[in-house]
Parts: sequence; structure tokens; C-alpha cells
Amino acid sequence: MIGALPYRHVVAVDFEFEFGGRDGNPPRPVCMVAKDLRTAQCWRIWRGEFGTAPPFPVGDETLFVAYYASAELGCFKALGWPMPTRILDLYVEFRCHLNGTQPPLGFGLVGALGYFGLDTISAHEKAEMRDLVLGGGPWTSEQREAILEYCGSDVAALERLLPAMLPRIDLPRALLRGRYMAAAAAMEFSGIPIDVETLGLLRQYWADIKGQLISTIDADYGVFEGQTFKADRFEAFLVREGIPWARLPSGALDLERDTFREMAAAYPIIAPLHELRHALSELRLNDLSVGEDGRNRTMLSAFRARTGRNQPSNSKFIFGPSVWLRGLIKPAEGHAVAYIDYSNQEFGIAAKLSSDQNMIDAYNSGDPYLAFGKQSGRVPQDATKASRGSERQLLKTCVLGVQYGMGARSLARRMGQPEIVARTLLRLHRETYRQFWRYAEAAVDTAMLGMPLTTVFGWTVRPSAEPNPRSLQNFPMQANGAEMLRIACCLATERGIPIVAPVHDAVMIYSPLDHLDQDIAGMRAAMAEASRAVLDGFEVRTDVHVVKYPDRYEDGRGRVMWARVMELLERCQKCELGALANV
Repeated sequence: MIGALPYRHVVAVDFEFEFGGRDGNPPRPVCMVAKDLRTAQCWRIWRGEFGTAPPFPVGDETLFVAYYASAELGCFKALGWPMPTRILDLYVEFRCHLNGTQPPLGFGLVGALGYFGLDTISAHEKAEMRDLVLGGGPWTSEQREAILEYCGSDVAALERLLPAMLPRIDLPRALLRGRYMAAAAAMEFSGIPIDVETLGLLRQYWADIKGQLISTIDADYGVFEGQTFKADRFEAFLVREGIPWARLPSGALDLERDTFREMAAAYPIIAPLHELRHALSELRLNDLSVGEDGRNRTMLSAFRARTGRNQPSNSKFIFGPSVWLRGLIKPAEGHAVAYIDYSNQEFGIAAKLSSDQNMIDAYNSGDPYLAFGKQSGRVPQDATKASRGSERQLLKTCVLGVQYGMGARSLARRMGQPEIVARTLLRLHRETYRQFWRYAEAAVDTAMLGMPLTTVFGWTVRPSAEPNPRSLQNFPMQANGAEMLRIACCLATERGIPIVAPVHDAVMIYSPLDHLDQDIAGMRAAMAEASRAVLDGFEVRTDVHVVKYPDRYEDGRGRVMWARVMELLERCQKCELGALANV
């Protein structure tokens, strides 16, 4: 089976590495074991013996094989080695093969081996050895040999797994996915610049700040008793404000985070309370992974989501926790960050994939929400954002709600309008974009019949035993959007553009000021090229938000919360200084 591969070398590789005892540091390679599966030549290299280049060729004549390759390629980055040209990641291909289902032993290497009936070490033994490596040494000679043997066992596992998986692998598309793992490694290695001084102060005073936050914000609501959120008080607040709220079958208020997020979007008065609840229940500042150089680094968990998007840890990645915390992103002197995102990406994808000319025209107008209103007759043809701002917001909410498969009840709640308004807008959307709805419903029908859905470059989802029609309807848009961003990241990182984070349908780059304009132009060109590749020549626009030193990045949704927290932080510091002065 391996003999049929069109490569002179097929090299299976595994590294062991640690992080110098601190999350957020770049990987520090401990050892590497590799084997050329054609010639049976093996390499066992320990720290201090790595050299300036890998001991095997990495050009077009070599197929580089790994399991979750961004880990190995991160070690390449740390060692200054050139990236392999052809990368086959068996984790990604196993995930693609079973995406939407759950294999009995999971998607790790042990799970893949078990799925194909191949021998493997136990998950417990694997965890023990990984803990030994992450301890950072020093290791005895016996431990060193055990680590090398463990590393070699993973290479032997790859040698067994590759022939079992090859009949299920679409190699050209698999290599495109493997190429992204090199881009992921580059982005993980770079990391996001963090204001470590402010982070340190937040960690120091957070317990005091939380109590004051409750007092400050709850003054407008009266829904807390001490530090406890009281549902009955919140229900009384909703009645006073005339805000409808979803309930559980039991009749109790639905207080889940997603519900709060939806309602905060519809009723801005809810937003501070939503941020406060999130900060109190889920924000763990000590979990944020910041290295010794002040960069936020964590595994991006590429392809972990069903749509193929990255799924990094919400607590370790700066874009995971509450949006106000993104104010910690701050470029160093002489530098800037630029946040570059696709404009109305999913709408554009839906328009092109469904070949709905009305949707294409709406996207090309530059304002698809207002265009929907004009096409449907909801607003006059001379309507503008300024003249019809509130109506445009309803149209926007409807368009975005359709993309997430919302029904009339959910949409009405999101808009803060009676259900009849939501039903009317959904009817207009169906009548205006008939071809899109035929396309979307055909996707759902396909999946509900048990057949997989696939993106233009082969990322596949298989319906579960209890499929969710709403997520299936949106899969083509989200998953092809993920394809688009992956290709853009491949193109950009290969051209030397310093991406430090992919964020859903956007990237953040970090550049010296004298190179900023060039990097932004290069990134936007890569994103445009990627959209044309996925959508057969159709181009999705991009927007740019630039933050230069000494300013800090901020998300508009968290601006008020950030200002309040900073005010309370300053107050805590002054109180401590006053207390010290009186000692």
C-alpha cells in the first residue's frame, strides 16, 4: 500500500517536547524519533543533538507523516528547521473520516489504532509518559531511554496506521489539510502580544474587583444578593422593563449563556449583566496561557470543530473568555496589530454555492441587509443606512438568524419583536432567496437520509444518530468558510505574513510599523485569493481594524466592561497604597 505512494521517502515523525514549566511558552523539543517507511532507516535524536536541519529530506520528494502534525511542526519552528513541503496528518484524516460521530476510544492516536483494530499502548501509560516529559527533567538515563522508546512507539504506531487509513484518504485534499497544520504551527509559535503588566494586576486584584463589579453593575438591576444571582429578582427586573424571556419546560427562566448572549444582542440593557455573569462564572485569569515573552500561545486545536474550524481552549486563548478581556492585547512599541476579517462571509458563501442571483446581487451591493429589504419590498429603493437604521437592524438580525437556522420564535426573541414580525421577515427571506432555500433544504435532506455533507475541498460531516437539522443547514456555509480561512492562512504564512491568531472568519497579524501596510495588503490579497479558490472565482470582501502602539485592541461589545474594570482596578491600587501609607 505504501509502495503505491508517489514519493521517494515516506517519513513518519514524532517529537516529545515541553514548555519550560510555563504554559504559553513555545515548545522546547526533548527528542525526536523518525523512520523512513520505504528504506526502514531510523533516527533517534535527543536534545542537544538536533542540528540546524532535519536528518531527512523535507522537499517535494518526501511525504511527512504525523499524528496531529502541528505539534511536530511547532518543534520544527523552535529548532529553526525548514517546513516539510508535503504533510499528511493522520489525525486530521481520521477526524474527517468520522466527523460528526464519536469513535469508541476518541480521536487521539490510541482511538485511531483501536478503531482499525491495531495494537497500541494504553491511554493511561501514554498519559504517564507525557507527564514525565512535561515535567521538564532532568531525567535519569533510564528515564531518557524510556522517553525515546515511548516516542519511538508512536512512530511504530504511525507505521501500522498509515496502510490501514490510506484506502480512505483522498491524498491531494489531505495534503491541503496537512499544509494548514504547518500554518497552524506558525501561528501557535508566534503568539499574541499581551499587556502582561495589566494582566498581572488583574490577577492580583480580581477577587476584590469582582465584588465591586457586582455592586457597580447591579445598581442598575438589583438582581444579586451578595455575590449570588437571584432568578426571582431577575424575573422582576424583566417585568419592569417589559423584556420577554425564554423559559424552560418547567416554567423557570432559561438562564443559559447562549440565551443571555442572544438577549444581550437584542436588548443592550442586558449586555453588562451578561458580561458580569460570564466574568463571575467562567473567567479564570490564571488559565490564560502567556509565555515568558508576553505572548499568548495555546494549541489552536485545528479541525476540532465539526465544521473543521479551530477550537482552542476558551480559558487559555485570549479570544475565548469574555470579549472585554481582549483589551489585554497590546502591541509593543514600534508595532501594531491588524484584525482582518471577511465581510459577511457566510452570506457571500451561501449566495455563490446556491447560485442564488438575488443573494449574489445583495452581497455585491456592499450592504446585503439593506439590499434584502429593497429586494423584498420591505424598504424603499432609496433607503440608506442612515434613513432606515432601525429597519436595517431587523433585516440584519433576520439574515444572520437564517444563517444559524433560527425559527420564528428564536428570531423574535433575538430582535426583541413580536413573533409575527419574525415570521413576516422569514417569509420575505424565503420568497426573495428561493434558490438559496432550495439549496439549504437539499443539504438537510441529504444528511437526514444518512448521507455525508462535504465541502468543496473534501471536509466531510456524517449525520449523528440524532441529527440537528439547523446545524446541518448551515454546515456548507460554516465549513466552506473554514476552508477559506485555512487556505488564506496557508498562503499568508508561506509568504511570511506574521499571523498571530485565526479567529472564526478573521485573522490577527502583528507587524512592525514600517512593514504594516505591506503585511495588511498581503494578508488581504491572500484572503481574496482563498475566497476565489473556494467559490470558483467569487471574491469575498475583507475589512481591517488597525491598533498601533501605545493603543490597545478592544472589541466594541466589551468596551464599557473594560472601562469599568480598569476604573475598579485603579481604585483597588489606590486603596492598597493608602493602607500601606497608614501602616
